Amino acid sequence: MKLRKVTAASATALVFALTATACGGNGDSGDSGSGGGDKIKIGIKYDQPGLGLKEPDGSFSGFDVDVATYVAKELGYEPDQIEWVETKSADRENALARGDVKMIAATYSITDERKQKVDFAGPYLLAHQDLLVKADSDIKEGTDLNGKKLCSVTGSTSAQNVKDEIAPKAQLQQLGGYSECIAGLQSDQLDALTTDDAILAGFAAQDQYKGQFKLTGLKLSNENYGIGVKKGDTATVNKINDALEKMVSDGAWDKAVKDNFGPANYKNEPAPKIGQIVQ
Repeated sequence: MKLRKVTAASATALVFALTATACGGNGDSGDSGSGGGDKIKIGIKYDQPGLGLKEPDGSFSGFDVDVATYVAKELGYEPDQIEWVETKSADRENALARGDVKMIAATYSITDERKQKVDFAGPYLLAHQDLLVKADSDIKEGTDLNGKKLCSVTGSTSAQNVKDEIAPKAQLQQLGGYSECIAGLQSDQLDALTTDDAILAGFAAQDQYKGQFKLTGLKLSNENYGIGVKKGDTATVNKINDALEKMVSDGAWDKAVKDNFGPANYKNEPAPKIGQIVQ
C-alpha cells in the first residue's frame, strides 16, 4: 500500500479442512472434514504480543488468535482441535501454496501484489503503519529518519516504503523478527522500528518494555488485515467472511480488541466492513 507522505506526528492464520470426498481422500494439511474434523491448522505469528504470541507455558494469545479461534468455532472446530503453526512474514505465501496451513491470519495486510498469489477474507482490522522509538527519541516526523537506522522484519514492505517515499537516506535493517528489532532499539543499535501500530502497541504494553518506548502516531499508511487462503479457494473465503460478520455483530470483536489492546491505550479503528479496503 502506498504511504501517506507525513511531515508531522497501521486470526493469525486459520486453517480448516475441506469437506472430505466420497472417496475419503486426505486433506493436504492433514485435516479431515469441514467441521468436526480431527485438526485445523492455523498459521499465526509467535512473537507479536497483543496479536499472536506463544506464551512460556505453550499457550497462545492475541487478537489474531482470538479471531482465528472464533472463526474456527463457526467452522465446526473446538479450540483443542486447532494446531497453531508459526508463519513468518517472508513465508506466508509459500506456506499456503505448500499446504502447510489452510488459512493465515497473522497481521496479513491485503495488497494488490499479495492478491496475485493468495485470496483474502476480511478485512477484520484496520491498522496503520507507524514508528516505535525510544521514549526520549527526537524522531517526530517521517523525514527525521534520514540518516537513522530503521528496522523491520524480513518479508515486510514497511521499511522499504518509508525509504522510497519519505526518508530516502534512512538506513534499512531487516531482521528475522520484531523481538530482534526491539532488542536493537534497547541497545541503541537501531533508531526506530516500523510496522503496524497494532503490533507496536502490543510490544509497548508488555511489562518488560513499559516506559521505554513510544509510538509517534504518524499513521503512515492504512493496513487492512485479512485472512489469507490458498488462491482460488472462494468457498473458504465466503465461510470465513460469514464468521467475521457474526463476530462483529455479537460483540465478540469488540471484546477481543479490549482484551488484547486495552493495556496499551491503543486507539483502534471501528471494525471494517467485509470487502471494504481503505486506501
